[in-house]
Amino acid sequence: MGRRAAKTALSKGDKGQGAYFEAVTALFEALLGDVAAARQDGTSAVGLSKCEHRQTPEAVLALALAGDSAHAGKFAEVLARGNPLNTLINNIWVPEIRSAIKLKEGQAESAVDELTPAAAYEPGWDGPALMSAYLRGQAYLAARRGAEAATEFQKVLDHRGVVLNGPIGSLAHLGLGRAYALEAATAQGDQAASFQAKARAAYQGFLTLWKDADRDVPLLKEARAEYAKLQ
Repeated sequence: MGRRAAKTALSKGDKGQGAYFEAVTALFEALLGDVAAARQDGTSAVGLSKCEHRQTPEAVLALALAGDSAHAGKFAEVLARGNPLNTLINNIWVPEIRSAIKLKEGQAESAVDELTPAAAYEPGWDGPALMSAYLRGQAYLAARRGAEAATEFQKVLDHRGVVLNGPIGSLAHLGLGRAYALEAATAQGDQAASFQAKARAAYQGFLTLWKDADRDVPLLKEARAEYAKLQ
């Protein structure tokens, strides 16, 4: 649907709007684990936006999440230099992009640090709200800090009215399940059993929301395999 919207905009000669639709599509694809499609649509969106002198930070974040660190880092610098007084670019988008780059490079703690400027703004702006909290949760998971990760994913779930229909609204359930599973692995006795029960409930919440999803979505395959191990 995103590609169809982009194609329609381009057919009307609106390259700027076409770039935006491709950028959002790329970000969704990256979040859901479709790396190849995210790179393709993200690169296309950046190219179109250059022609129109329009900002598409969604595309740059998508490239970062898809592991294209070289291009994402370069485009992040262009965004920062070209918008020295833009609060959203410098305090949210660029930190998120740099955090995603660090995360993909295996530098989880640095990925958390990169998001510091975004903390004050993450619940209340027009865009993928609370994305920085979600990315922070992912970084904590990579650092195997389950309690901190759970706090960030719960933050997303507690603000559904801000997240609206953004994909992280459902993905936070999966993140929460993974965080509790981490805690269960290091706890003992009744405490371990409690965390495991919470993990199962969070996974069930995600799988229920995604019960009609395409079966071949990479993230869904991962979630099903992880949930099976908790049984």
